[in-house]
Amino acid sequence: MSCERFFKGVFARVRSHCFSFHGSPQVEAFVVEMQDPKSGVKASDQKLNITSIPHVITGEGLLKQDVSLAFGTMLVAYGYIYPLQNHRKLVLVADSTLYRFQTPYFWPVQKWPAEDIDYAIYLAKRNIRKKGMLEPYEQEHYNNLHKWMNYKWDFIVMQATEQYKASKERKKPDRVVLDCQERAYWIVHRPPVSTLETCVCVCTFEGCCSCQPTHGPSFSFTDPNIFLTQALMRSAVKSSVSLTAFVKYVTTHHTHDPLLTNPVPSNPWITDNDEFWQLNMRNVDIPTKLSVERWALSFWELISDQRGRADFKLFLKKEHSGENMAFYEAAEEMRWGAATAIPEKSQFIFNTFLKPGAPRWINIDGRTMGLTVKGLDCPHRYVLDAAQTHIFLLMKKDTFYRYLKSPVYKDMQKKALVPAPHNFT
Repeated sequence: MSCERFFKGVFARVRSHCFSFHGSPQVEAFVVEMQDPKSGVKASDQKLNITSIPHVITGEGLLKQDVSLAFGTMLVAYGYIYPLQNHRKLVLVADSTLYRFQTPYFWPVQKWPAEDIDYAIYLAKRNIRKKGMLEPYEQEHYNNLHKWMNYKWDFIVMQATEQYKASKERKKPDRVVLDCQERAYWIVHRPPVSTLETCVCVCTFEGCCSCQPTHGPSFSFTDPNIFLTQALMRSAVKSSVSLTAFVKYVTTHHTHDPLLTNPVPSNPWITDNDEFWQLNMRNVDIPTKLSVERWALSFWELISDQRGRADFKLFLKKEHSGENMAFYEAAEEMRWGAATAIPEKSQFIFNTFLKPGAPRWINIDGRTMGLTVKGLDCPHRYVLDAAQTHIFLLMKKDTFYRYLKSPVYKDMQKKALVPAPHNFT
């Protein structure tokens, strides 16, 4: 028998097994039963570096629950359990190796596709956290995705930055656990390029095996030629262009920077007068003239200011298009809210904004609407990205400029406060 026929037979048997194992309700019920605090696998808190990680199990503990080594390895390979230390070794080891149960949000039963844009956002966020020190296979994927999605890379970086800022507000153990869960998910769905001996079988949500034998050597980024080739592929900006953009930004925003311009009525950082903070609170009835002028700089500045967003909503209500901002906020709430509330929120959004004849139906193109409605069959945090981006660009390129010319904004300019400088005696 030739090697080619042998490998075809092996992968055919693996593929047929994937149909019966992948996303099986019996497997899901068994994993839930193993997590039972009384009769399940014994879990404890363990220190990973200097961080205490809760609900950690060991390979020995799993085998004591009548779990065979082969079945445990399948659970690890499919992403129900993930290793905490050697995250690339998707096998169950019968010793004190540390593992954790994956959160149900990342289980195969969820059947949400591992899209390239989601992986690009994950890699961009990891690149920010690691300050550019990605692993070789992650760096290769990052460069390829940057090349393929160059037209919307700014949006990807913006999403990654927002997610990184949100994660910084969590407690450190929660951050470490979430990072391990995401990394374990993408190790399964975007495995490192490797030779046949280290190939890991990963199955997609349709149930077919996506892993194929790869021949030839695995490349290392320590090779100078490969490193230089990757460096040439990176997009570069001329220093004159970047400096011009920097000067333009500083010129536009210097009046709103308290370090470059003396704030009125006084600088609260060097005086005991905090009137400046009182006048610039998030929910003031009448904002200052400087705040109102800042709204006109960009649409993002407008909706980032809570008072400016409320004024923009008033304008949308008068134009009978308030559903656009309502949908945008609902999508943001679904993205950053609790994972347990995602099914309920997705159903509410569908009934309110997307369903034919919905009370606040939004006007987006048919292709985006079709993809969004189809994605809501298996909802996840980023299922509304396409529709949300469409609505955001619509408001940014059209509604925002009409708002600046509207009586609503002009009346707010007239009512805005102009505080007098405080005189210290």
